[in-house]
Amino acid sequence: MGNETRPTPEAGAEPLQSRRGYQLAWLVLVGSLLMVFLYAQAAGERERQLAGADFVAEAGQIVDLMRQRLLAYELTVHGGASLFGSLTRPGARQWQSYVDGLRIERRSFALTGLGYAAWLTPKELEDLQMELRAAGRGLYRIDPHGARQRYGPIVYLEPGTPGNLAAIGYDMYSEPVRRAAMDAARDSGSPQLTGGVRLLQQDEEATEPGLLLYTPVYRAGSFPANVLARRGSMQGWVYTPFEVREFVESSLAPIQRSAVFRIVDLADDSELYVDSGYAEVADSPHRFRHSIERELYGRKWRIDFRSAPDSAAGAASPALRATLVAGVLASLLLFAVVWTLARTHSHAQRLAARMSESYRRSELRFRSAMEYSAIGKALLDRDDRVVEANPALARILGVAPAELPGTAFGSRLLAADAGRERHDGDGVVRATRELRRPDGDLRHVQLTYAPVPGDIGSGVTRLVQVEDVSERLRAEAQVHALNRTLELRVAARTRELRQANQELESFAYSVSHDLRAPLRTIDGFGRMLAERFGNALDDSGHDYLRRIRAATARMDGLIDALLKMSRLSRAELKRVPVDLSRMAEEIVAELRQADPGREVEVVVAPGLQAEGDAALLRNLLENLLGNAWKFTAGATPARLEFGADPHAEGGQRFFVRDNGAGFAQEYADKLFRPFQRLHGQEEFPGHGIGLASVKRIVDRHGGEVHGEGRPGQGACFRFTLPGAVA
Repeated sequence: MGNETRPTPEAGAEPLQSRRGYQLAWLVLVGSLLMVFLYAQAAGERERQLAGADFVAEAGQIVDLMRQRLLAYELTVHGGASLFGSLTRPGARQWQSYVDGLRIERRSFALTGLGYAAWLTPKELEDLQMELRAAGRGLYRIDPHGARQRYGPIVYLEPGTPGNLAAIGYDMYSEPVRRAAMDAARDSGSPQLTGGVRLLQQDEEATEPGLLLYTPVYRAGSFPANVLARRGSMQGWVYTPFEVREFVESSLAPIQRSAVFRIVDLADDSELYVDSGYAEVADSPHRFRHSIERELYGRKWRIDFRSAPDSAAGAASPALRATLVAGVLASLLLFAVVWTLARTHSHAQRLAARMSESYRRSELRFRSAMEYSAIGKALLDRDDRVVEANPALARILGVAPAELPGTAFGSRLLAADAGRERHDGDGVVRATRELRRPDGDLRHVQLTYAPVPGDIGSGVTRLVQVEDVSERLRAEAQVHALNRTLELRVAARTRELRQANQELESFAYSVSHDLRAPLRTIDGFGRMLAERFGNALDDSGHDYLRRIRAATARMDGLIDALLKMSRLSRAELKRVPVDLSRMAEEIVAELRQADPGREVEVVVAPGLQAEGDAALLRNLLENLLGNAWKFTAGATPARLEFGADPHAEGGQRFFVRDNGAGFAQEYADKLFRPFQRLHGQEEFPGHGIGLASVKRIVDRHGGEVHGEGRPGQGACFRFTLPGAVA
């Protein structure tokens, strides 16, 4: 059967549906943002209209306040004119008292003063000068000097500030702008404003213009009916000067304004007043604009308004900005929700496709496992009838595969033995049964029942696996018989080994006793010979006796060493925690006590711990430290060290290092053999079994030991002990 590649949903319709979900998410985002934008546009337009209406209302309020302030100025000058109507001409003190009563400087009127200018011919000017001199006011000078047909000099000006006092005598009728307003007031009989002028009270460098408001004073307080009559009965003018900037600021002091403006006198197209922020926004298209024209006391003003620099026309209010931000966030949130749903839907589709494909492959694997398994398998229904079986089961039962479906599986088995069934939980049952094949052959089979879910409507409830264990049971019987034979042989070998060890121990003690008896005899007769017949012997004889006794002592030491090695192999190993650092320090102290004349630097690393037989480990350290002490006898200074370093396989590797005689590395393996020595007895005495004992102790603990050295440069012996604490 060839391999067939089936198309999966991921390759076709499923990505298309996923893309549609993502496209819907983008569509929702664009639509919601568009709705937010349209709402913002409409709300912004409404806010712009409301802001524009507020701006126009504020502009009207500003104009009204300035008009009210001018009305107050008008009432002030009318009051002064009324004083002249009650008196032919008030005196200086009367005028001063009247102005003081007005309290101009305290009422924040922004007025420089209140004055009176007379309308005089040259003859009337001379009479006025004589009258004022007679009243004690001194010489009354006219400025500017010169002969003119008519004069309009300032006679009174209060309050008496230095600037006002300096202005008395100035002929305002000689200046064209003032004269035009004075003539208009005379002829009209109503108050009139001048254009922008520099007030006499201002400095020469002053750039802010000032204004004067004139009201006519007619003789006897009359009000002539026509221009000629007014000119004929003209007496003078009551006027008030004021600076335009102070006038504006005092007029608008009661309100908080956001608009900036300028005042233009259309008669001469001059700017009377400009707000500090007006120039920045004068031509800006993003500001509100509004202009108001007013006829004020003979002058035509245009007030041009602009929204302030810190508030753009139609700029979004905080509430609108918050609404816009909330709308954008809601759009993004909605987009995220739809996107997440699309992803979830796409993931669910991919997961369903993978599960379908996984199910299909699982079904194929199950079918392949059923078809080609060497173990018999069958699917059973609720009545334990075979729904489906594999060829292996047919071979085990000795029937054709087509005969199995629909038959009762238990009918082919012999009587059950309840004791041979085992329940493992989760519905799994294991049992060993016997069956008889149609040809009469009796087979043993291992049955495993496990619940399995079948397809809907199939009726499958569990799976049974049938394994023919006849050959295995026969093999197990043979193995059991062989094991019993081996156990008997091991027991016999153990008895023989125990007996051999006992004989070896008896032999060791017997050899020790039998060898030591002649050695003691030789040593005793040698000592008696030296004591009794020493005088009869020459130097050679004494040397022979000394050699005999030394050989006897050395042989006795070898016998002791053999016994010790024998005990090392036979002693029972008792593992306990051992403090190797403390044990090493005790051994070094014993070495120093035994050889107090030597100066040896000894370094013992603290905290070295191991687990093992304490007596054997002490023997191990005694041999290694004793060798290091012995072989550093010719080193100056002598130094030996006991420490540990990390082992590549974990744990610790201990070492004993010295700077003594050392050895050639090629002889390292021979060091651990009994009675192998690399130095002469006269140079370094010993029996040659110390390192052999070390190796046996390390081997019994399951560790390793090896040595490193160089002649004349010392030696280092490293060993491991399983269970060493790192």
